[in-house]
This record gives sequence, structure tokens and C-alpha cells, in this order.
Amino acid sequence: MRYPNGRKKTRYNNQLKQRKTNFGKRGMTLESEINETNLYYLETNRAVVHKKPTPVQIVQVDYPKRSAAVIREAYFKQASTTDYNGLYKGKYIDFEAKETRNRTSLPLANIHQHQVDHMKSVIEHDGICFLIIRFNHQGESYLLPAEHFLDFWNHQYDGGRKSVPLESIQSKGYKIPFSLQAKVDYLKVLDQVYL
Repeated sequence: MRYPNGRKKTRYNNQLKQRKTNFGKRGMTLESEINETNLYYLETNRAVVHKKPTPVQIVQVDYPKRSAAVIREAYFKQASTTDYNGLYKGKYIDFEAKETRNRTSLPLANIHQHQVDHMKSVIEHDGICFLIIRFNHQGESYLLPAEHFLDFWNHQYDGGRKSVPLESIQSKGYKIPFSLQAKVDYLKVLDQVYL
């Protein structure tokens, strides 16, 4: 038997198709839920929070059709900072969203030094800075104030852990409630903790 493209059907072809794994859009579930939540906050006039675009320098673009431009080569202009920023009740808020499949901790390798430097700057200027961490296995999301996260970040250089344990996130952070309209309702936590 042959496929329309002329290839023979073999057992190997079926196994090859089954082995292909799509690694694209990993970690995007949390971000898409935060984006939906932020849209709900904006539409209900509760807060103005947006995802920051990553600055990219486009080098080569092909124009097969005027309406179908294809970017062939692009580079990051500079290291990005955190994922989101905005205003809530007159306060500047800035946060990073991280999703992990790890059951017991958030690896510090998931965060970069330039992001940590940015968090420190926000705190120095009296902004509200935090991380939203999703543990996929448990299906739970937590808000961890950046001040607590920075303690773990600094201790890794003193021989400490290279990750933030789930127990520490649960004790120093706050579980974010899930609701139908605001899937990651972090403003409820901000009201309790900061305002």
C-alpha cells in the first residue's frame, strides 16, 4: 500500500509519528490564564496590567505575498525583565510567571540574573513585586513576594539550595484562588498582603 505522496506504509512510519513530541508553548498555560485574568481585570476596571513584549530585532523578512510576510531571522535586542507590569489601586505592580512540572520545588535556573536585578529595582522604588508560580502536578498556583524569593536566590551563592522548596512557597507565599472569570485571581492576594 502506498500513500498519495508515493511512500509505502510501514510500521516504522507509524512509530516515527508517535515519537514526535511538540515542545512548543511549554509553560504557556499559566501565561494564557493570566492574560485572560488581566483582560477581565481591565474590562471590569479593577486594574491595568499587561504582558511586556520581548524586544526583538528583525533582520530578515521574506514577502511571498504582501499579506503573508515571514520573519526568517531575528534576535533579542536585550534581555527582557519580568513578564507583567501595571497599576492596581494607584500602586505599581510587576511580576514574573513561572510554571513547573517539578513536584517539590521551583528550580532557580528558571529565573535569570537580569530578572532578579529588575525585581530588586522595583522593590527599591516601593513597587509591588512578586512571582506567580504554578505547580502543574498539584494544579496549584502561588504568589510569592519577591522579597522572599530573593532570600532563596542569594542563599544559593552561600552553598544553599538551587531551588525554592514547595513547602517554603506554601509557608511564605499565598495560594491564589481560582474563579471562573479570573482564573488566576492574584488581586485577591494583593488585597490581603499589600493593600
